Amino acid sequence: MASLTTEQLDDLQTFLKDWLRHSGRSQSDLRRALKAGSIRMPVLLEALQTTYGERGLAGLADQLCGIEERWQQEDADGPAGTPPRPIALEDSLGQLDLLLQEIRGDAEPPQA
Repeated sequence: MASLTTEQLDDLQTFLKDWLRHSGRSQSDLRRALKAGSIRMPVLLEALQTTYGERGLAGLADQLCGIEERWQQEDADGPAGTPPRPIALEDSLGQLDLLLQEIRGDAEPPQA
């Protein structure tokens, strides 16, 4: 099973913290989305590491994009009379776009 390097895990952790902050979400929200056993960052990273091992970087990006879509839908379908959760949507989508670009760049074979 493939695994992320220490540097990649550090980058993923930094990305997750920025993403959660920009989207107005918490580690608890991410734990529920991942169905992880704890809100602790090492446990969340382990759940994402499992996805990476099974489906690679593209699968990991797909999973995170799917979570983002669900959160946006939840925010749009919030209870009547409840103000929408403040979301920096452009920032959040921009972060995911950057992750996808990086993944695609890593997946391309080196140019000779």
